[in-house]
Amino acid sequence: MPRIMPKSPVGYLFIGVVVGAVLGACAAGANQPNMQAALGSLQAARQELIQARPNKGGYRERAINFVDAAIAETRSGIAYAGN
Repeated sequence: MPRIMPKSPVGYLFIGVVVGAVLGACAAGANQPNMQAALGSLQAARQELIQARPNKGGYRERAINFVDAAIAETRSGIAYAGN
């Protein structure tokens, strides 16, 4: 099966946000493997963005900021559902 990969760092951001939103909507309770998986995917996407060459007209930096925000929101969702 071919693996479909985004062509830009912004593609990773989009995938991370969509996956996080879908999985976040499905997760409930303190045991949240989907939210934890989404968090791991976002962290992996962040590392890919950090390793990307910086000359992207500011889009790489913006994508990193968006991923940072998505990581924070995912952690907040995990904490909220754990209470």
